[in-house]
Amino acid sequence: MLFRFNTDLQKVYARSGFSSVTDMRTYALLNLIWSFFILTSPYQAGTDKFPHWLWPTALSYVVFLYLYLRLFFRTEGESVIGAALVIAALGFIVIPFNPGAQGYLIYTCSFFAFAPTVRQAVRLTAAVLAVFALEWYLLGFPWEYALCALVIGPVVGCMNLIYRRNQQRNAEIKLSHEEVRRLAALAERERIGRDLHDLLGHTLSLIALKAELANKLFERDNLAARREIADVERVARDALAQVRRAVTGIRAAGLAAELASAKLLCESNGIRFACEIADVALPVEIETALAMTLREAVTNIQRHAQATCAQIALKPEEGKLVLRIEDTGRGGAIVPGNGLTGMRERLNAIGAELRVHSERGRGTRLCVSLPLPEHAPEPVAAPVRQAAV
Repeated sequence: MLFRFNTDLQKVYARSGFSSVTDMRTYALLNLIWSFFILTSPYQAGTDKFPHWLWPTALSYVVFLYLYLRLFFRTEGESVIGAALVIAALGFIVIPFNPGAQGYLIYTCSFFAFAPTVRQAVRLTAAVLAVFALEWYLLGFPWEYALCALVIGPVVGCMNLIYRRNQQRNAEIKLSHEEVRRLAALAERERIGRDLHDLLGHTLSLIALKAELANKLFERDNLAARREIADVERVARDALAQVRRAVTGIRAAGLAAELASAKLLCESNGIRFACEIADVALPVEIETALAMTLREAVTNIQRHAQATCAQIALKPEEGKLVLRIEDTGRGGAIVPGNGLTGMRERLNAIGAELRVHSERGRGTRLCVSLPLPEHAPEPVAAPVRQAAV
């Protein structure tokens, strides 16, 4: 069989930007509405002019439905050219019996947009429409009725080219975000590795020398040996405390990576980005919750807000730690979804309060406040400011 149906729709819709398989199937069926032009054209022109239109049209439509679904639910990397050319051939064969079969050529142009290269898509579209124009001329049909394929075909093809380009751009942005997070995590691991090496290298050497000295003094001076053992215990406890503080330093990776990713996401979508982050030490669980909140909020700004500017601020205020995320988007009524619900649950788990204020035409303001962690010092310097204009 030249074409086989793909049953793994989960992978197909995941790469196509649909939220579910049901949405993808619905979209495929909606696009078939335009094919009814093929079936109704003979009635509009008068069936006496095309008395033999029914069976060629009916048989071609069955083949078209198979090829259409095969192309719409194609597997990753599968070529569209072969099946699209067969659909074009159906149009060329049926047009003498039913001029409305030019609708097949519009579908052909729409699928050509997913050819391996844009240049190939343009060449194939031009070639198919040139053959159609020649056939139409030889059949002597009125030219005003040919404008349907000659105009709508390239327009639909261009729209799909733009859609395809946006898909590729979104995939590149996603890869960039993952790379930013990976590099941030790698830099943090290297920093912690250096800190632990410097810390443990000196401390363990000191413990080894103290233990060796205590062992030598054990037979001659028990009191001196005890003092050395006590020093070993003290040094070991100090080292343990320093290791714990060093490991806690991993806290900075999550928020730093999300800030870098947010900046990249906003700038790639033409959104001016600015942030003001105070130097406040945070426990790991609080760092993670704030980082995930920031990710969800910035994603919503990019997808729904239609904003031109986004601002982020994290700083202590009156004994509380406050995270503010604002945009200048369209605003309006907030409909709680999975993202906002998950955000509230995550913040409630760390004792944080979430407030969202959105006013139509004036953007959305999200505010997270929680008690300042007990061991979090006040900023030792002016807040770190990062801005993108």
